[in-house]
Amino acid sequence: MEEEIKSEFRNSLTFCINYNLSPSDLVSNWEAYYLNRLLNEPIVQNAEMDGFLLHLQNVKKEDVLKEETGLHSYSIRDVEMILNNDDETKDNTPGTPTGHHQDIYSIAHDTTPLSYGGALSYGKPSTLVTPFSKRIDKCVVKFSINTIPDEENGKQEPKHENAEIDEDDVIRRVIPPKRCSMLIHESGPKSGCRFMYDRTEDKINAMENRIRKHTRALVASGLYEEPTDPTIASQRSIFAVGMICCDGEGRLNDKSIMLQSSAEYSGGECVRLDLQRLSHFSVFPGQVVGIEGHNPSGHCLVASKLVDSIPTSGADDENLNSAKRQAIDKENQPTGLICKQRELSMIIAAGPFTTTDNLLFEPLVELLAYAKRRQPQLLVLLGPFVDTEHPDIKKGTTDRTFDDMFHFDIMRKLEDYVECMGSSARVLLVPSIRDANHDYVFPQPAFDINVGDLKSQIASLTNPGIFEANEVKVGCCTADIIKQISGEEISRTAADGKPIDRMSRLANHIINQQSFYPLYPPAESVPLDLSLAPEALQLSLVPDVLILPSDIKYFVKVLNGESEGINHMKCIAVNPGRLSKGEGGGTFLELDFNGGSDKIRASIVGI
Repeated sequence: MEEEIKSEFRNSLTFCINYNLSPSDLVSNWEAYYLNRLLNEPIVQNAEMDGFLLHLQNVKKEDVLKEETGLHSYSIRDVEMILNNDDETKDNTPGTPTGHHQDIYSIAHDTTPLSYGGALSYGKPSTLVTPFSKRIDKCVVKFSINTIPDEENGKQEPKHENAEIDEDDVIRRVIPPKRCSMLIHESGPKSGCRFMYDRTEDKINAMENRIRKHTRALVASGLYEEPTDPTIASQRSIFAVGMICCDGEGRLNDKSIMLQSSAEYSGGECVRLDLQRLSHFSVFPGQVVGIEGHNPSGHCLVASKLVDSIPTSGADDENLNSAKRQAIDKENQPTGLICKQRELSMIIAAGPFTTTDNLLFEPLVELLAYAKRRQPQLLVLLGPFVDTEHPDIKKGTTDRTFDDMFHFDIMRKLEDYVECMGSSARVLLVPSIRDANHDYVFPQPAFDINVGDLKSQIASLTNPGIFEANEVKVGCCTADIIKQISGEEISRTAADGKPIDRMSRLANHIINQQSFYPLYPPAESVPLDLSLAPEALQLSLVPDVLILPSDIKYFVKVLNGESEGINHMKCIAVNPGRLSKGEGGGTFLELDFNGGSDKIRASIVGI
């Protein structure tokens, strides 16, 4: 055996010389390498020498770093980054997106675990990540939908040609873009309101009002009879309306589903709900449903039919209280610059707006540069802007106040953007509960911003909130309700039914429940205050566009729910993703709405 070991390592004696290793150290390192790599045979092979050499380099580097604190060890990736991206440091202006799908997924945007040399590391180690300003692919189209006929395509698809920037600038000066109208539905809490004063009575009343509203709508449709008490034993089939809840503190499952009816019919008592006879369903805590079934024992309601949506009348929009609407652009608006109604171009982006390694807000700068070239009628920015989850803010290492950061790093950039684009540009801000400079409550009042003469162009919306631009109704909610419902939902899909898209099903819950936040109890991270403005959570109309930013992968879905003859209006649900992810860039959405959900052009752009 001794001769075999000598013969196998004879060609690797340089390891001992270069790394100052004794023969016993060399064998010990090989054993460690062999065990960590889980090799099939303990035989030293030439194919493993490169990996073994890398292992020795890492061990030696760790020993040096222990002795020399603060010493940085450069790797081949550092050298390649400097050599390959040196030209990009001269020009930080982003290029226009390209349709080449082979460049969509690059190392700079990869957030999957990295495996190198047998070691598994999560996230983005600083030595392996290209800085945001030096990445190669600055703007790429990751996903696109175009249902507009060719003859109506007035705007060309994005191309990766920086030469078009000057031409666009000339066109903007000769032919000013048409300004969109703006109408904000004010139903949320006011700025400076008092919160954290909610009582148990307020929570009960809010839940009771939701159940009563659903009951009235179902009965008024003429498709269902007057509800009865589901807790009373009965051999005949009954119809009941109530809220889905769990019998304990754990996660909902098919054995723990309870139905809580209203105080009017059952005194607020709960009854166990059996859904085994249903071929398909999708339920979550807080969901208000109608149940047809029977309760032979009085202890369990066996469902034969579940109604998870209620009729939506188109007249709801017409009956909205005009006092709750605020027009912010009716005065001094040249009629010649007002564009066609029901046509709107938007860029939608959700925070964070800076990477985790600094507070320079580079993604926001690049987004605004892109918007200057594309010239959308409306730029919708959803929080967080000054993110409480940012490492520097969590550690308290910044020497500026949160208000100063918001004013100088966000508002100043937006004011410069509006002044550059002219009077046709509009910007709408929507806060988040993760904004360090805003009230930590949900629903959330709008930002109290002071922009002087630009007040008609830069506005803020409550969270959640509804606004109209060119009569296109848009609903926004920055709480990650999609991800939170996804974690609590249980569902069953019919074996012979059509495949159901999960993201569409989750977004449909918002429309079906007519609530921006139908989940109850809320997620631990959501400071829900039902005494503040419960009407702010109501979605009393079906919006044309529903913006639901989420940590889940970006999507653009056309929702068209139907339930027993009840036809819902089509709605476009979008998740633009996050503008920044860790130390790298994220995504945003460019959307052109041309009269209906069947005429849209949407592009998810990686930044």
